[in-house]
Amino acid sequence: MVELWDIAAITRRTGLTSRALRHYEARGLIQPLRAASGRRLYGAAELERIHQIIMLKRAGFGLQTIGTLLARGQHDLARIIDVQIEGVRAEAARLAETQALLLAVRARLDRHEVLDPATLCQLIHDTQSATTAEHAAWRRLSARYMDERVQEDFERVLPAMAGEFGQDAYSEKWQDLSARIRAALPLEADGETALGFVREWMALLAPFSAVASPAMWESTRAMYDEVDNWRGEDGLDPGFDGTVWRFIQQATEAALARGADIGPVPAWFGQRSSTEQA
Repeated sequence: MVELWDIAAITRRTGLTSRALRHYEARGLIQPLRAASGRRLYGAAELERIHQIIMLKRAGFGLQTIGTLLARGQHDLARIIDVQIEGVRAEAARLAETQALLLAVRARLDRHEVLDPATLCQLIHDTQSATTAEHAAWRRLSARYMDERVQEDFERVLPAMAGEFGQDAYSEKWQDLSARIRAALPLEADGETALGFVREWMALLAPFSAVASPAMWESTRAMYDEVDNWRGEDGLDPGFDGTVWRFIQQATEAALARGADIGPVPAWFGQRSSTEQA
């Protein structure tokens, strides 16, 4: 008997969103089966196809190119798995080398030795590699929640956000705010303390708000709605968890409902919020 799963089961087990699966279907990359009720059903063949799409996306191909590649015929699943294994092994080796270097440097510092230029250059190289790996991990995550157009919009405006986003000091600000919010909970979402937290949150978010389109904003919100599902994956940490995120969403809605100033937001934000509440 052929085992078939519905779209809810697929999203729960794979971490993909229903939006992403429907987008792949709309682009003709997958063709799920349909129950008599019209419900989408996925079997082994469809899941293998989805796996191929994700692997090709991670390799840097756009959906149009992926469609062309897949149209040329069946791809060898064993070979795709081999590529994944090679990638995991390479990353494990890189991390092991970095750990060995850091331990050696720490031992030299404990002996009060002066670090030579070659060692310092290696430290810079490994730090830069780790930063690049983190950026790649964020791109893989965002691909689950954003269609190609929104991803392209992010790539276009990323230079404008680079001054703050990704900097250690900026990450520490998020962690500090998150810690203070958690320490204050439980807290009334419509109070002045909550409004103060919302204003701090929006101030930190200002580099993104200044360039975000409605589609970018909504896709990002959908991603953070599931933050507890991916936080810690590939070392990713936005600085807050689902409890803090949900509280900020409730406090923001409460502030907007009473017409309070919540700080810097996109020009279209108020119009969007009014439409949602209508």
